[in-house]
Amino acid sequence: MRSVRGAGAALRAPGAAMTNAVPPAVYSLDGLLVFGLLLVCTCAYLRKVPRLRAWLLSEKRGLWGVGYKAAVIGTRLHVPVAISCVLMAFYVLVVK
Repeated sequence: MRSVRGAGAALRAPGAAMTNAVPPAVYSLDGLLVFGLLLVCTCAYLRKVPRLRAWLLSEKRGLWGVGYKAAVIGTRLHVPVAISCVLMAFYVLVVK
């Protein structure tokens, strides 16, 4: 009787790792672009909220400075960022 496993399973050694595993989204270029766009959009939104702006985005250096710089990019380049978000959504939903 044949096993239900795929045909490639019989060719691998019992302890061998799968070679066709999908890498996590953080290590792919499109995952990195999605993360960057979400960071820029989120920080730009948080910059519009007065209490959060003073609390989160007041530092210009260090780890919190990344959020400040992302917020500045999101507010100054809001049209290209919005177009990039729409294009990335189309890519993720339709192409990928």
